[in-house]
Amino acid sequence: MDFIEAKKRALELTELLNYHNNRYYNLDSPEISDYEYDMMLRELENIEAQFPQLVNAMSPTQKVGGSKGEKFSAVEHSVVMESLHDSFSSDEVRDFDRKVKAVVDNAKYVVEPKIDGLSVSCEYKNGVFVRGSTRGDGAVGEDVTENLMTIKTLPKRIENAPAFLEVRGEVYMSLQSFEKIVAEQENNGEKPFKNPRNAAAGSLRQKDSKITAKRDLDIFVFNIQQIEGKELSTHSQSLDYLKALGFPTTTYRLCDSIDEVLNEIDSIDKARGELPCDIDGAVVKVNDFAHRELLGSTAKFPRWAEAYKYPPEEKETELLDIEINVGRTGALTPVGIFSPVLLAGTTVSRATLHNEDFIREKNIHIGDVVVIRKAGEIIPEVLSVAQCRSLDDPYTFPDSCPSCGSKVVREKDEAAVRCTNTDCPAQLLRHLIHFVSRDAMDIDGLGPAVLEQLLSCGLIKSFVDLYNLRAIDVASLERMGEKSALNLIQAVEKSKSAEIYRLVFALGIRHIGQKAAKLLCEHFLSIDAIFDASVEDISKIEGFGDIMAQSVYDYFSLPQTRKLIDNLKSLGVVMAPLKEKTKNGLFATKTFVLTGTLPTMTRSQASKLIEENGGKTSSSVSKKTDYVLAGEDAGSKLTKANALGVTVISEEEFLDMLK
Repeated sequence: MDFIEAKKRALELTELLNYHNNRYYNLDSPEISDYEYDMMLRELENIEAQFPQLVNAMSPTQKVGGSKGEKFSAVEHSVVMESLHDSFSSDEVRDFDRKVKAVVDNAKYVVEPKIDGLSVSCEYKNGVFVRGSTRGDGAVGEDVTENLMTIKTLPKRIENAPAFLEVRGEVYMSLQSFEKIVAEQENNGEKPFKNPRNAAAGSLRQKDSKITAKRDLDIFVFNIQQIEGKELSTHSQSLDYLKALGFPTTTYRLCDSIDEVLNEIDSIDKARGELPCDIDGAVVKVNDFAHRELLGSTAKFPRWAEAYKYPPEEKETELLDIEINVGRTGALTPVGIFSPVLLAGTTVSRATLHNEDFIREKNIHIGDVVVIRKAGEIIPEVLSVAQCRSLDDPYTFPDSCPSCGSKVVREKDEAAVRCTNTDCPAQLLRHLIHFVSRDAMDIDGLGPAVLEQLLSCGLIKSFVDLYNLRAIDVASLERMGEKSALNLIQAVEKSKSAEIYRLVFALGIRHIGQKAAKLLCEHFLSIDAIFDASVEDISKIEGFGDIMAQSVYDYFSLPQTRKLIDNLKSLGVVMAPLKEKTKNGLFATKTFVLTGTLPTMTRSQASKLIEENGGKTSSSVSKKTDYVLAGEDAGSKLTKANALGVTVISEEEFLDMLK
């Protein structure tokens, strides 16, 4: 790789890593596995090692991934909460040992499990818990004191305490609690947490501590950040002291040699399935504090500690069957049913097989022994066939819908096979779940379980029937009393006055998400205007492509769509036109693109201010863009804006413009 190729790849990796950092640390919603992220970071480290001139202070290799969010007040850490350098092989751990021994030839190590949770600081004055904060970017975090107070195992008062004590710990959610909360979310039609770490982080960063209290969080304390009134000389001594004070501490082993360290790393790996929580590795620390002082730290990592990351666990199991699920859009999704196997601490018996092409590429047959893993302990996936037990062709998709028996088709340039029957019962349930969801008509109390009961009892057969429901009928359902029935009917009634774009989104038009529905309604203002629009009219909307325009036109050309809208109108569903945007505001004719995390407001708040002042927002940067409003961790959009010469402004400059 020459310098030009290296520079280009480093920029690509930086943008990707910043994006996934934000998803992981700030949004608590990762899209890729830890392993995939670690491999990208390692690639960038190798490029920077080969071309040191590419290293800069904003590189993901030089800073901690998180940042202080907008929900909580800032806490400046007087002792920086450092990250750890990762190793992925025994050779790399031995290399860490060689570097340590070059400075301290008689170093001993402490090895601990690496809990996969959210790192926090807890401060005590004269034994009383006074403040708790997240790590953030290591220097500044978020004040989450009230939420930490809800964790039962965290001491709120300690006996025989020093004058001041600051400890560092990892907040986590046990596997048992995680499975319970995911089951509740699925029953309520909510998007479930992806993994226990994601669940713990999202729960701890709730604005309402009552919600946090219901999430059954736990904590392990693994470090003393500061202490006054007590002298400690080693890490093992500090862990014993913390345990004596009543803190829940991690288990540890004191090792005299690097061989003992590697043996303990293997022991922890073998015991992973027996632990009540997720761990993603083991941490190796120099035990003596005086030795740590000699070793010091880099800009990002201490030189006296190393994290060993375990690769994603893989297991073999038998594929017992393939189940076909029918989605809201009619897409048929194959789901593999396996002999249950313990994987990354949880029992796995199902995993998506994606589509027909995936099954053919992997040459999958029912009865085969397949290799599965949890990608970053988020979702199980099938990697390959370990043992083919059939000479037949791979599993073939049914040519009729398993729910309604109608013909299925595979459209050109699509991987999905779809049911052609718009009245398919499987599609109806998922359509209803979507219709009542929070981002659509927002009908509280109509979760999947209630909708299934309403369908099975024959009380509803379409969206329209929701508005004909009576409290007396709903009250007769299982686990539904009079008060709950009245609340549900009130929620249905309230939804009649939902904003028009919510209704358009709720209809479930293919390729039309919430933002596209809003753009559509802002352009045409009323539902009747959408009915009258041609494909060409719709395609003129900025952000709409030919496929989206055709999809909207096709949907509103159907006689059943007209009948559905007329029925909803007759039942009192308000379809009032959206107010036309002001054409004389401060930002009239101006287009903004927002990127990164703004210091004092959310991007939706900034977008609202832009629109209220006559401007509009776009999701992509082009030569037509007037301003890019950039915050922290701005990625590829900022890079493109600079390349095109588009004006880039900060939040402060944006607010000055409004003045």
